[in-house]
Amino acid sequence: MAQNTGTPLVEMRDISISFGGIKAVDHVTVDLFPGEVVGLLGHNGAGKSTLIKILSGAYKADTGSIFVRGQKADIASPRDAKAYGIETIYQTLALADNVDAAANLFLGRELLTPWGTLDDVAMEAATRQVMGRLNPNFRKFKEPVKALSGGQRQSVAIARAIHFNAKILIMDEPTAALGPQETAQVGELIKQLKDDGIGIFLISHDLHDVFDLADRVSVMKNGKLVGSARTTDVSQDEVLGMIILGKCPPGATRGPGAISDAELAAVAHHA
Repeated sequence: MAQNTGTPLVEMRDISISFGGIKAVDHVTVDLFPGEVVGLLGHNGAGKSTLIKILSGAYKADTGSIFVRGQKADIASPRDAKAYGIETIYQTLALADNVDAAANLFLGRELLTPWGTLDDVAMEAATRQVMGRLNPNFRKFKEPVKALSGGQRQSVAIARAIHFNAKILIMDEPTAALGPQETAQVGELIKQLKDDGIGIFLISHDLHDVFDLADRVSVMKNGKLVGSARTTDVSQDEVLGMIILGKCPPGATRGPGAISDAELAAVAHHA
């Protein structure tokens, strides 16, 4: 398991953003180290997706700073995020169903021959190389991606990100709607990425998944950080308590969104 030493791959420090006077993210600080998976957890509306959209360049924070490898990063658009090696793999995967893996890998960034035509040979060779490293069992290079299984589609989306030098991956519900076998396949992909030193923010509602894959969890509630913990230091029930109640267990680092013992007692008294 990755140890948090040295400079974080990315640090989001004191991030806030409001929409119509409501603070969707309220002074949140999270970090991610090379070869580490951090699970971002919280109910719908907790702020985790908004926080990640700030990192991916979809939103601009009202306050706070982002640091990539210790250097202050100016991320005002998805293009800026990609330039810093930050790639997002959305639940929808954003794949073009009717074309093959190579065409998806180079979508919008196609390789051309000296004559200005598509260099299909070079694109397929590059795709075979990256897929060989990521998912050696992948064979369906000539088929449109709509013919692929969910796990295979996921590996095409990941291959596209890492081929273009992603060092920080945001994975949004990567195993949603996948069966047990495909979920295991995505787990293997994530372990491979960790071995390559890539850091991953994992957004998931599946606690089993998170405990299988993540080194740490950061839990948000009502736009604030409840706390962060290594998955070896807390139980799934304790993390559930962080998500539902905002209760920070002894094994976690307390955030500003954590409910105090007095508040917890008052909640229990009125229950």
